[in-house]
Amino acid sequence: MTAPQPRQAPPAADARTLRLGYGTNGFANHRLDDALAVLADLGYVGVALTLDHDHLDPFAPGLTRRIAAVGRRLSALGLAVVIETGTRYLLDPWHKHAPTLLHDDPTRRIEFLRRAVRIGADLGAEAVSFWAGVRPDAVPAQSAWDRLVAGCATVVDAADAAGVTLGFEPEPGMLVEDIAGWRRLRAALGDPGRFGITLDIGHCRCLEPWPVPQCVAEVAEHLVNVQIDDMRRGVHEHLEFGSGEIDFPPVLAALAQADYRGLVAVELPRDSHAAPAVAARSIEFLRAAAATAAARSATASTAATGRPTKDEAPAGALCSASTDATVAVRYPDRGRRVE
Repeated sequence: MTAPQPRQAPPAADARTLRLGYGTNGFANHRLDDALAVLADLGYVGVALTLDHDHLDPFAPGLTRRIAAVGRRLSALGLAVVIETGTRYLLDPWHKHAPTLLHDDPTRRIEFLRRAVRIGADLGAEAVSFWAGVRPDAVPAQSAWDRLVAGCATVVDAADAAGVTLGFEPEPGMLVEDIAGWRRLRAALGDPGRFGITLDIGHCRCLEPWPVPQCVAEVAEHLVNVQIDDMRRGVHEHLEFGSGEIDFPPVLAALAQADYRGLVAVELPRDSHAAPAVAARSIEFLRAAAATAAARSATASTAATGRPTKDEAPAGALCSASTDATVAVRYPDRGRRVE
């Protein structure tokens, strides 16, 4: 009689196969064509394109022609794309991020998001990402929530018509700032199929109640867009890798375990002054972290089965972040910082 063989875990994706991208909001001082070329030369396979004054302004003349030109450039460089809508002063030159879906007149924001969906459809974007905004002091909480649900429903309708996937981003300091808030919003919208989540890895460390890899697991089913950066607990400040508190190999392993196939885009919007150098350091760091994740996985699999495999260990076994139930978030920028 043949002795039973040790049971092996099912094959899982390798962290080294994750698709790394970079946010163009971290190249604000570059022409878009030049930024795309630098990123492709560095080895990134995609970009998170923030629609802004100099980077495909959706309100400037000749939009159709300019979309087509960007599409050709992306194709020539072999870059995938997601659309980001976190531009600061595109809609109002006096007020950052205004108007949002929470303001008395959100018309310009809704039109911006509709145009973002159109651009996403034309460019074959993997997702169009957006967020709630900070509740204006004069707007009661319930009114702000009702406005958000109504505005999101309009955007969902546009996305459905265009065949575009939405990634809603919980953002510290905004009306929806965490995964729990995203879940509540999705339920209020009737759980639409195209309403996924954009997960910023730094935000998870900043304020979520779980270890960062568990945050990935919590939303794996609906994860359509990932932003990645370092951060400290309770401080909403996007940091270069190694400057914060996140242990990245477990995070990359968790993304692989979730079988996430989308872009993992570096989100460093305040580092445009040194964009090429920061982008080069970032991809080197993430590649090294992915290799470490794969090595840890192989070691864990060997220990579990008695023979080496390429399978990865469960992400939870690699967690090392804080699990504080609550956290008071500090915003270095005059008391409240929202990127």
